Amino acid sequence: MRYVFLCLGWFFVALGVVGAFLPVLPTTPFLLLAVACFARSSPRLEAWLLNHKTFGPPLKNWRERGAISRRAKITAISLMALSYTVFWFGSHPSAWLALLVAVFMIGPAIFMLTRPSE
Repeated sequence: MRYVFLCLGWFFVALGVVGAFLPVLPTTPFLLLAVACFARSSPRLEAWLLNHKTFGPPLKNWRERGAISRRAKITAISLMALSYTVFWFGSHPSAWLALLVAVFMIGPAIFMLTRPSE
């Protein structure tokens, strides 16, 4: 199982790195999964990721306190609102589809807002 978790950890790191450059793919959730996999397979890689200059602080905040930075919350919710606006005006969805998409976007927004900040 150690090798399975090690491979999964690297897979999630790769997705996280891709997500750092693509706006539609999140970075932090994949890196959180990578840290969890490395915790079960390689303490050295887990420490490397947690002490990374760029990605380490948000991962440590989440692990220690379940916290999401205020800047990350504002950015994420603003981009969700912008995405919904583009969806609304760009595709003129039916009422039920617009409501369904809104519900799927409001759920994660509420989750983020209820997490502590740094």
